This record gives sequence, C-alpha cells and structure tokens, in this order.
Amino acid sequence: MSHSAETNADAYERVRHAYTDVMGVAAPEPHSSAMARLYDFVFAEVWQRPVLSRRDRRFITLACVAAADAETPLRDHVYAALSSGDVTIAEMQEMVLHFAVYAGWPKASRFNMIVDELWERIHAERGHQLPSPEPLLPLTTPSDPEDRLAVGEQAFKDVNCLAFAPTRDNPFSGAGILNFVFGEVWLRPGLGMRERRLITVTCVGFQDAPYPIVSHVYAALKSRDLSFDEMDELALHFAAHYGWPKAAHLAEAIREQKQRVTAEWADTG
Repeated sequence: MSHSAETNADAYERVRHAYTDVMGVAAPEPHSSAMARLYDFVFAEVWQRPVLSRRDRRFITLACVAAADAETPLRDHVYAALSSGDVTIAEMQEMVLHFAVYAGWPKASRFNMIVDELWERIHAERGHQLPSPEPLLPLTTPSDPEDRLAVGEQAFKDVNCLAFAPTRDNPFSGAGILNFVFGEVWLRPGLGMRERRLITVTCVGFQDAPYPIVSHVYAALKSRDLSFDEMDELALHFAAHYGWPKAAHLAEAIREQKQRVTAEWADTG
C-alpha cells in the first residue's frame, strides 16, 4: 500500500511498529500533526532504509543526541542501543571515549554518566546483578614513550590515509594527537574501524571544523571502510537527528571527497 492510500490508522500502525522496533518501547501518542510526520519520517522511513544496518545507525544517532544536549533523546537512545543488544556495554563505553576526542570532554562526561545509569537500570529491570566492568589493564598500546609516539605516527598515517604525520614537538600534535588520539584511542580494541569512522564523521559533521570534515570523510572513503552509498546514507541519518543545515554542509564535503577519491583510484589503476 502506498503512503497516499493509507488511512490514518494504517499510517499510525506503521509508525508505531517502526518506533517500537527501533526504541524497544511503545511509541508515544503524537501530540500534533507535525510530530506525527516527524515520527513517520525518522522511524518509519530513515531507520528502515537499507545500506546501513540498525547497529550502524545506533552509533550515528548516539553521537548526534549526545552532542545536541538533548537529555530525553540521549537517555532513550542509550537505553534502546543497550537493551536491544545492538551495542554492548563495552562498545558503548568505548564510544564515549571516542566521542570525547571528537566532540569534547564535558559532553562526553554527561554521556558517560547516563550510560552508567541506564546500564544499571536495564539490569535492575531484568532482575540481574550488575556485572563487574572489564579491567582497563593491561593496555594493548606501548607504554614506552618513544614507541608510543612511533605507533601514533603510523596510526595517524594509516587512519587518515596520508604519507605524513604531524610534528611531535608541540603539545597539541605530540602529546594530544600522536600520543593519545592515534597512539591510544584509535588503536583500542573495544570498537572496530568501521564504528570509529561512523562516530568520527558524525562528530566532525556537527563541529563545523572545515579541515576535519574534509580529512575524515576523505579517509573513510579512501580506506573503503565506508562505501560511497554508506557515506550518503550517513548524511541522511545525520540530517534526521541533527538537522538539515549541517547535513547539507556534510553532504557537500562528501560529494567533493567522492570526486577526489575516484580520481585518485583512477590514477593508481
């Protein structure tokens, strides 16, 4: 049945089912026609599209709502991601750390507190004992400072698909970028490269920082960690959860970087 041929009851049932599938709880009654259309577009259309999995969409959405300082959506989406099993607690906690790097520590601190609170709530609702957290140590990255910087330099090149790394002799690039961001965070085993790409591109999309948008969209495409179609779908999902103006900016960067990557692939045969 086409949308135009649906009755209001049919349309609401479709949206209700889609909302429950994504969020794991009953759909709220829309209090206006605008909210009804919003639920329809976001849950019955965007979340049901192919190309990206529901799990993929969790990471994009969580980054968006954590950055937007939207308390209720953040709680709802953390709960849905964890209770559905789409994202494990270890992956969620690792996401908070990665999000902290690309969206800021204050927002990540709030995100982290909500994750802890809702993880405890889920276990209480199910009558289960809260499991012990996974131990931090031993770290899988080098502890020797020289080795750690060398690993960070190589990771910077690998992640960004570049032949160079920034200088060590600057606190931001040496201690921050090489030692921590690429010498530790990008190499941690808690999330795969695909998940880190989804989170990072989402974060740089709402930060409006021109070079990071270009560099991370380029690297995600050039590495083939995200396909052209997956990147376009990321932009649409981002638009649904963070807004069209910033999504339009991200989509333009995607268009330009697809052209750049296509030309580079052609040059290398």
